[in-house]
Amino acid sequence: MADVDRRSFSAVDLSFSAEAAYLPIAEHGVVGDLRTVALVGTDGTIDWYCCPRFDSPSVFGAILDKNRGGRYRIAPTLGIGTVKQLYFPDTNVLITRFLTPAGVAELEDFMPIGDRQRLIRRVLCVRGEMTFRVEVDPRFDYGRVDTETALHEHGAVFRSPVLTLALSTSVELRSGENGVVGEFTLAPGDSESFVLETGSEMPSPAPSDDMRGELEDTVEFWRRWLAQTRYRGRWRETVHRSALVLKLLTFQQSGAMVAAPTTSLPEQIGGGRNWDYRYTWIRDTAFSLYALLRLGFTDEAAGFMDWLTDRFRERVGDESGPLQIMYAVDGSAELPEEILDQFEGYRGSKPVRIGNGAANQLQLDIYGELIDSVYLFNKYGTPISHGAWSDLARIVEWVCENWDQADEGIWETRGGQQHFTFSRVMSWVAVERAIRMARQRGLPADLVRWMGVRDQIYRQVLERGWNAERGAFVQHYDTGVLDASLLLMPLTKFMAPTDPLWLSTLDVMSNELVSDSLVYRYNVEASPDGLKGDEGTFSICSFWYVEALARAGHVDEARLAFEKMLTYANHVGLYSEEIGATGEQLGNFPQAFTHLALISAAVNLDRQLGT
Repeated sequence: MADVDRRSFSAVDLSFSAEAAYLPIAEHGVVGDLRTVALVGTDGTIDWYCCPRFDSPSVFGAILDKNRGGRYRIAPTLGIGTVKQLYFPDTNVLITRFLTPAGVAELEDFMPIGDRQRLIRRVLCVRGEMTFRVEVDPRFDYGRVDTETALHEHGAVFRSPVLTLALSTSVELRSGENGVVGEFTLAPGDSESFVLETGSEMPSPAPSDDMRGELEDTVEFWRRWLAQTRYRGRWRETVHRSALVLKLLTFQQSGAMVAAPTTSLPEQIGGGRNWDYRYTWIRDTAFSLYALLRLGFTDEAAGFMDWLTDRFRERVGDESGPLQIMYAVDGSAELPEEILDQFEGYRGSKPVRIGNGAANQLQLDIYGELIDSVYLFNKYGTPISHGAWSDLARIVEWVCENWDQADEGIWETRGGQQHFTFSRVMSWVAVERAIRMARQRGLPADLVRWMGVRDQIYRQVLERGWNAERGAFVQHYDTGVLDASLLLMPLTKFMAPTDPLWLSTLDVMSNELVSDSLVYRYNVEASPDGLKGDEGTFSICSFWYVEALARAGHVDEARLAFEKMLTYANHVGLYSEEIGATGEQLGNFPQAFTHLALISAAVNLDRQLGT
């Protein structure tokens, strides 16, 4: 097997005795099997794992409650010393290296891709002799149900009314205060393996040699997938890592992508802006299709398109709109929001929410993102079918009738509906892209009506979305507040990137919303959104800013902003939703939307800089 890439690592000093503390969000890598993921901390702890799906109740949830959440830890008994964490090159196989006075060891974490769901942890001693402690403490259903633990010759079984897990290992285990514990000593070249299998009723022998084979198969799967990419630009390693993240967040059975695999990681430590992102947003999936088409992943793009077309066939004619803004990964629409009172939240950040009450909001922008993605797939992928076009045309008719409504907007505010400028811009995109498809393919459409509505939306945005006093397009009509979502105006071709109105807007945004390379969504104090507390800068907006600068001709400035943004990635190239005041990662992790915007910015910068 190839040597690991030593350019991507984290070196941190942590104490095994400090187990009660919460790791920084950024001090995690992530592994998965295209059904769910596990967050692996640099201290050797899995503190977030839901199975069998992304949106299933947690089994290990210590990242949301250090006492009640449950965890799965493997670490040296004498303290973990210095830790370096990295991925095998071009894979989602994670290695955590412990460098201690007693020796050096590696913890390999991965999930094979296949019918059986197994979370595999393999410990290998590299130098010296090292003793490890393993602790497995599952807390099923977010810690709301009791767990029955049974020890067996080859491991242990954890049963609950909702799920059963079997842990297979040759290490002798014993009952702990919660779950099971064990200790084992390794000499150089020795290894031990631990296999946690979903739905299994009995442990089985798990020889290290067998797990070596599983590891090699998993490495080969990821490398074979990534080899399809066409990207050969300046930021190849960074873009490839983002592509691997997007694939990891895709639910293989439906082709849907979750926004993030976690819930309630806070946008402000101690604050209440904590949301469940383990669902599939129409907006995110549309942008995903765009990013993956750019990289050459046509199969994934086709899977996303199938998922999207299934959604807009379901509710055509529904008076609340033909689309819900988000769905579960299997396409179901019911996502009731609930608060888990038993969890204290990450570093005391309550409430902890599951489900998402924003699912039933009206967000008119999603129709623009949807139809733009269909347009791109029709152009660069597979031509749209007659049935899909008929359904899509009905959506366009609905947009023509309903675009002039107040809505909650892209940021899912809970402070009341407004006439958001971005919602109008994307309604224009929805109609404009449909007109393009109809003309290019000669598809049946009421083009006279559609063109009239398109022009009406455009004129309204110029008349009411432009604030002459501010010299900028603003968040919603009759306000002077700025909004970073409008950085997409030139990206969607609503405005020319060098139009004086847009350049003025970009200058005002640069002065008010940008801190170094980081961009705030909007001024929370000036534009109350119905929520308490502040938030960090939004990383997706920072990458939008890079692309807007590049398209406006400020290429050197865009490249510097992009390079600065890359310094905010964690040690293995992952981004959460936001960046805090001191550079810490905040919000759900890793976030697909951020990695999508990174890919788009990198590709556009390459084009502007020349090959």
